[in-house]
Amino acid sequence: MINRIRQYDWKKYNFSLLCVVVTLCILGVYCVRMAGGTDKGYSLMKGQVVGLIFGLFIIAIVSVIDYHFICQFSIVYYIVGILLTLAVHTPLGTDNNTGTYRWIKLGPISFQPTELMKIILIITLATLFAALHSKLDKFSSVIKICIVAIVPIFAILTQPDLSSSLVGVFIMCIMIFIGGVTYRIIVPVLIAAVPVSIFLGWYIQIPHNFILHGYQYNRIQAWLHPDTYPNADNLNWQQNSSIKAIASGQLYGKFIQDGGKGLESRTYNGVGIRESDFIWSVVGEEFGFIGCCIILLLFAIVIFKCFMVAKKAQDYLGKMIAVGVAAMFMFQVFANICVATFIFPNTGLPLPFISNGLSSMISSMIGIGLVMNIGIQPAKSSKEGFTMRNLNSSENSDDEIGLDI
Repeated sequence: MINRIRQYDWKKYNFSLLCVVVTLCILGVYCVRMAGGTDKGYSLMKGQVVGLIFGLFIIAIVSVIDYHFICQFSIVYYIVGILLTLAVHTPLGTDNNTGTYRWIKLGPISFQPTELMKIILIITLATLFAALHSKLDKFSSVIKICIVAIVPIFAILTQPDLSSSLVGVFIMCIMIFIGGVTYRIIVPVLIAAVPVSIFLGWYIQIPHNFILHGYQYNRIQAWLHPDTYPNADNLNWQQNSSIKAIASGQLYGKFIQDGGKGLESRTYNGVGIRESDFIWSVVGEEFGFIGCCIILLLFAIVIFKCFMVAKKAQDYLGKMIAVGVAAMFMFQVFANICVATFIFPNTGLPLPFISNGLSSMISSMIGIGLVMNIGIQPAKSSKEGFTMRNLNSSENSDDEIGLDI
């Protein structure tokens, strides 16, 4: 391992990506502090600072551990991740006063296994893609990929957590699209997906359907018919309040107008779960339109850099991991902001690096650490410890793959 670390191209260590991530985290510390108000603002801020420090430690560790070595144990992560995701239904699970069982509580510590499962899914799919790289022109290979992805996604759905399961679906779709699956498979699937999507769009609007839970159905109906659906005002209250808070920030935001003081004047004080799922309402009011654009630019830089690392990766495995991490950030940023601005129905997804929550912070930092490790891999390395050779060549034989699928 020490010899492997010495071979890294440290000149390519992505300090610019690290700086952008730290900047987003510092903004998150401030927003979480403001979201907590005078009652719990400082306690939430302390927790966020601890998460930032711990996250930087995770990046430092993960970025120097060869991702080929990490991926050797992907099947172990996969099984443990699914078991942890299902463990929320055992006495270890807790609803944290939300009515949905998504947390595991061990003494004073509670965490969301779903957040860790997102990273495990990326590692597992990347390893599977690498093993099937020379067979991606076969429909059976795509079926294997879908089955491996659907199992944890279904486990997440049982919590229920529709939004996180959609993250998994998006990661899988992006990795399939970029991974090199032939268009002879992709095009027919897309054609078949059109009528299926239309049917699902119609079916989920039927009361007591088997896909959505009652509260999910009500939220979607209130979003689709805000003026006519019964109790729509109460169901849309969080999102309507969030829009008012964002609008009150105007061009420059209240952070510049009053230097971050005057919590009693903040409109987002009427927004529920504003320190996590609706943190964008705090961002909008504090930093205004210009600040929101700058933060969106920072997220775009993070995602772009992940894709650039994927493009320059020394092998196919590294490429697919970086693509998966980029897809995870892309969907979560887009969905979180769309919910806060009433573009999507109300659903719970944290905003990476900014929302309060140690589970989300850890999973995001692991993703960044993996991407940074991929970026410093030496060219034409032998990839000791991971029996895959010439993954970028179409001449791979089944005997060259050290992972039996």
